[in-house]
Amino acid sequence: MLWDVFCRVIDNHGDLGVCWRLAAELGQRGHRVRLWVDDASALAWMAPGALQASTPGVQMRVSTPGVQVLAWTDPAPDLQPGAVVVEAFGCTLPAAFVAGMAAASPPPVWINLEYLSAEPYGARCHGLASPQRTGPGAGLKKWFFFPGFTAATGGLIQGLIPTRTAAQAWARAQPWRARPGERAISVFCYANPALPALLQRLAGPPTVLWLAAGPAQQALAAAALPAGMRAVPLPPLSQTDFDRLLAAADFNLVRGEDSFVRAQLVSGQPFLWQAYPQHDGAHAAKLAAFLDLYLAGQPAPLAGAVRAAFEAYNGLAPASALLPERLAWCSAQAGWQRRLLAQPDLCSQLLRFVLDRR
Repeated sequence: MLWDVFCRVIDNHGDLGVCWRLAAELGQRGHRVRLWVDDASALAWMAPGALQASTPGVQMRVSTPGVQVLAWTDPAPDLQPGAVVVEAFGCTLPAAFVAGMAAASPPPVWINLEYLSAEPYGARCHGLASPQRTGPGAGLKKWFFFPGFTAATGGLIQGLIPTRTAAQAWARAQPWRARPGERAISVFCYANPALPALLQRLAGPPTVLWLAAGPAQQALAAAALPAGMRAVPLPPLSQTDFDRLLAAADFNLVRGEDSFVRAQLVSGQPFLWQAYPQHDGAHAAKLAAFLDLYLAGQPAPLAGAVRAAFEAYNGLAPASALLPERLAWCSAQAGWQRRLLAQPDLCSQLLRFVLDRR
């Protein structure tokens, strides 16, 4: 099938990261995908070697099998819609393209791919239809598809999962590798006032901080660190190498959606997630809902310590408590990772969902 996936880059690259993973996986499964994006520049490092310039401002061809990147311009190129149209994260499709969807026979399956959330509304709204009664899409149905952590949702994009052994061998071959006896911590964050206090709580064993490009480097590359801790700025990494980084590290600090999901899927090591900060405090509810799932069934002392660590890292609690005991935390994370990998992945669920509605 031919898929049209629409993505707008807002202020970070997480939306594009998710859409690229989806497009690449569909392409690997034999589908054709047109990824419409208003700023594809991040693919130069996210998927290096993939972009090959074509007509400036109109389109770019991608070497990934089955995937073509189109520049989302205004007006958009006049192309017939594919069999499936994915509107990622409420990005609002071009009116002329929607009119073309309404005129097609049969019309494409229109998917609204939502942001990931562990909150109950995700499972409640997953798979619901939104009939379009007015505008250029009148008569069409838009279907809500919610990624999530349970069988009642659309699941997670899994893709290739590197082994820890292979990832550590890759990391040892890098110029920024950990020294013998060093613990490795990856750091990918938004601006975070709680980060220095967390590093103080992590002080002790010799440690290298692998700083992803962005706020982590701005905050720590030249900062005074606890004794025995050093920071190494990393170049922008492809999605494949970033997955390896997470799998190789002994502890991961992640943010947003894409790196948050990858830390859970590719690593059995502890992690802390910085939810996207929102002025109305909505990120607190998002964090609480995730932790309710993540910690279900864990012993009360461990669950309380892990919850306190996540809340402190998100500025929602004091950073005074001790961090959870590592071995117990590793065991809990490894169990959670196995449960997620045992669930149907998002791409497979999406394919079944579309086929049922064609």
